[in-house]
Amino acid sequence: MYAIVEIAGQQFKVEKDRFIYTHQLAGNEGDSISFDKVLLIDNGGAVRVGAPTVSGAKVEGKILSHVRGDKVIVFKKKRRKGYQKSNGHRQCFTKIQIDAIIG
Repeated sequence: MYAIVEIAGQQFKVEKDRFIYTHQLAGNEGDSISFDKVLLIDNGGAVRVGAPTVSGAKVEGKILSHVRGDKVIVFKKKRRKGYQKSNGHRQCFTKIQIDAIIG
């Protein structure tokens, strides 16, 4: 059984007892969280597609930790002008364990 869920503007395929990394969400480690924007549910071949969401369906999970991704280096240069600039950042993510798919 799996579901397609919209979390923070992105769509994720989730299954029970799996981990996903989303953009950082509000909440503390160990908090329960539920998502109501379920777009599709597949239960052993019986597919339910929402228009736009499946009514009465939700996905429940637990926040495990807040982590940061790998560093991304941004390097800009204009040749023959003596201009070069280096910048970088690390994206913040939330690690979520999916506990149940209801629907």
